[in-house]
Parts: sequence; structure tokens; C-alpha cells
Amino acid sequence: MTREMHPLRWGDPAAASPLPEGARALVEAVFGPAEPHAERPSALAAPSVPDEFVQAAHAAVGHDHVLLDDDTRRLRTRGKSTPDLLRARAGDLADAPDAVVRPGTHDEVVAVLEAAVEHHVAVVPFGGGTCVTGGLAARRDGYSGLVSLDLARLDRLVEVDPVSMTATLEPGLRAPEAEELLAGHGLTIGHFPQSFEYASIGGFAATRSSGQASAGYGRFDAMVVAVTVATPTGTLQLGTSPANAAGPDLRQLVLGSEGAFGVITSVTVRVRKVPEVKVYEGWRWPSFAEGTAAVRAVAQSGLQTTVLRLSDETESAVNLADPDAINGSGGSSTDGCLMVVGFEGDSDLVAERRAAVTRLLTDLGGEAVGEDPGRAWEHGRFRAPYLRDSLLDLGVLVETLETATFWSGVENLYAAVKGALETHLDQPALVLCHVSHVYETGCSLYFTVAAKQSADPVEQWWRAKRAAMDAIAAQGATISHHHAVGTDHRPWLEAEIGTVGVRILRAVKAELDPAGVLNPGVLVP
Repeated sequence: MTREMHPLRWGDPAAASPLPEGARALVEAVFGPAEPHAERPSALAAPSVPDEFVQAAHAAVGHDHVLLDDDTRRLRTRGKSTPDLLRARAGDLADAPDAVVRPGTHDEVVAVLEAAVEHHVAVVPFGGGTCVTGGLAARRDGYSGLVSLDLARLDRLVEVDPVSMTATLEPGLRAPEAEELLAGHGLTIGHFPQSFEYASIGGFAATRSSGQASAGYGRFDAMVVAVTVATPTGTLQLGTSPANAAGPDLRQLVLGSEGAFGVITSVTVRVRKVPEVKVYEGWRWPSFAEGTAAVRAVAQSGLQTTVLRLSDETESAVNLADPDAINGSGGSSTDGCLMVVGFEGDSDLVAERRAAVTRLLTDLGGEAVGEDPGRAWEHGRFRAPYLRDSLLDLGVLVETLETATFWSGVENLYAAVKGALETHLDQPALVLCHVSHVYETGCSLYFTVAAKQSADPVEQWWRAKRAAMDAIAAQGATISHHHAVGTDHRPWLEAEIGTVGVRILRAVKAELDPAGVLNPGVLVP
């Protein structure tokens, strides 16, 4: 069975490392004495899903795959945002589903949806559980029950087409397992977001995920060439060619739909050969503005890198993605801003591109600092959520948000969001930022906040995030580059897509899910 994440923490607590003493000392110097926060025991309300639905689910997927026990329901409660974890740690699991149903085929998904419509049960599709925007906390009022549709049994690599360089995968397949299966064919998807160790293929598609190597491999939605979706009104099969002009691309209605329009049951993606060589190196820039200009120059030069990231001055000095760097032992402890540049592929091609990028960055005034920072980033790139747990234990609030804009708007967006966060946290705080994903026309800014927790840390964060989201909207930037909308970002969606855009989403929802049972309250304003 699929690896489970701890209900109150990220991932497997056994994989977490203790906070280094130097890091703890720095935390206390910045935020004051540690105030350990105990986890409270949690009890769940008894399941309230109708017996008739349970019987129909038994008939559809088998008795063993309809679970109503507290332990399983607890593991399917909300996602892994900091507010999600803070509420769970405080003993609040009010959003727990009444049942967890695990279909094993597309037809079984269809049958469960039919039963949900008949008995008016809300259904939340569940992949890896790594959501950080409230996308797994559906509205349950007005429904006879709420069910988590756990796709863990839909976990096959269905087909590999080595001629077309595509692979068809089921949605419940976790990313590490997908990469392992594809590696047996000498292939890779090349999609490595920070959630990689627990996220699922279906989740990547449903949220329009973007991985840390997106500069070279692209966003996940750009990799998808075909998709199959089960909806309450029928099956949607899309993708018959690499490109077409047969009207609007309906795949885009599914990608980013967060389970509100249907349940993804298979995804066909473009794949690449496993790279022969991987090289990650560091560059230092005197300021974030100069580093950002260099990132833009690389992105617009046609010299494709696989990884291209730039931390601002604060993040370069206090790198929360690498606990060892916090106490000054990492590669980012000196002044300036750290850039990580990565190259993957055939050895000759890597050497050629690396030499060309080196010339460009040198001409722009960058300082090459070797491969150690790149290796440190590669080693620690999935560790930040574990560090968040350690800091939450000490009474330090840690959370992230991200956005994106065109290059001409980056400076103003950075200042506006950073200022909003610093102003509204009302506690000693650090606001860090990095350029996480780049395009010829613009980039994504990824902010991390660390602040001493107030008496109500959930409200503390929401107050700051509301201010930051208002600032993002005022700058004309996107409310989400790769974390999706969920329930958290929904209040700002109309400002981005307009009233006509909202009517389109509502019309699609009404056509595909007229009973409104799919992830109610998520995405659609």
C-alpha cells in the first residue's frame, strides 16, 4: 500500500533530522526563547454518510476498499499547509471525511460518482495529500455526507510509447514510483516539485504543478498530451495528437480543475531520456535586482538550463531549505544573492550549454562559486517541509506563498508582497523570497515567512496572507503560479479572470457536475 504521511506533520517523521544547535540558537536570537507547542489528541465525529451509499460503494469497489475507521479518515483530512497542520495539531479535525473509498479502475470511479449523485454525497478526489491551498477541505453543508475518493489503487504505468516518447500513467501513482518505473525504460518525466516524495501524477495534473527543473523540462501541464476523466455526466477522453486546431483545447479544462469537474483516471505525458549528466552550480550576485536581471538574460538568451533559481539577500543568508546553512556552514552564508544553475542531458550538450551560460553570467558580473552550493541545493531540495515541522515545534510560524508576473513587473511585485507580509505579521519575522520558475516573458516569486507564533497563529497567518494576496491582485500578478486555487485563493480568483471567466467556470461545473457533488466549494467562485 502507498506510503502515508503523518496526520500532523509532513511525510515520515522518521525521515526528519533534528534542528542543528547552531540553527536553534539563531532561531532563538531572531524570534526569542523557544516555546514548544504540544500536539493535542484528536477525536473524530462518527461517520454520517448514508448506509445506502456505503452499500453502493461496497458493490462498486468491494468491502475491503470502503473504510470508515478513524485512523484512515484522519489521514485523509485536509492537506499540508501550515494552517492545516496547526489546526490538526490543536486537535481540530472537523474536516475529516465520513468514509474513504478506494476505486481500482475507471469504471469503479464512475460507479462511485453515480452513487454519490444518487445519495447527494460530496466527493473529494485524493492523490498524495500534499495540497497547500485548502483544496482537500470541501464544503459539506447541504450534503448527506463527505467521502474521500482515494486514488491510491489506480497506480499503474499503463503504457510506454518509446517511439512517440510518451507514457500513460494512472493518477494514484506517486511521483517516486512513477520515476522508478519509467527508469526501467531509460525514461524520466523530469517533474520534481518540493512535494515530489509524496505527490501523485493525478495531483500534478489537477493542480497544474510546476517542478524545480521546469526551466528544462517545462511545467506538468505542458507535458500532458492526453487525459481521461470520469465525470457525473460521462467520460471525457481528450488528446488524439501532439497538437491540434480542433477548437479550444479542452484538456485545459481538466488541467488545474482540482477535482471540481471530474476525476482524472489516466494521464499521458511526454517523457525524456534519463540524463547522462547532471551538474548544479552556484553563482553569486551583489543584489537581488542584479541577479534577477541575470536570470532574465539567461531565460531570454535561448541557452536552456534545466534549473535556474535565485534567492534574495535574506534567503541567501538564512536558507530554510538547508538546515545546515542556517548556522553558517552552508554555501549561502556570505553577502549577496545565491543563484543555482543546473544542466542535465547528454554530456557534450551539457558541456556546451554550461560553457555558454558561464560566459553570459560572467559578462553580466556574476561570481561563479563552484558546485558545492548546487550539490547542497540538490541534497536538501525536498527537506524544507521537515524543517517547517521542527520550527512549528518551537513556536515559529513557517509558511509559503507564490505568484508570478511579467519581467517588467517583478520589482514592484516583490516589494509589494514583501512589504505586506512584514507589515501584517505583527511579530518578529523574516520574509524570504526566490525566483523559482522562469520564462522568456516573466518569472515566479516564491515567498517563505518565518515568524514568532502569536496566540492564534492561524489567524496571524491569514491576516498576513490576505494582505499579500490583495497586494498581488493590485499588481496585476497571478494569485497562484503552481499551488492552485483550492479554497484559500478562491476569493481573489474573480479579480484575475473577470466576471465572464467566473461564469465560464460555473457553466462547466453545471454541465459536468450538475448535482455539485465534486469537491464543492473548491476552485469555482
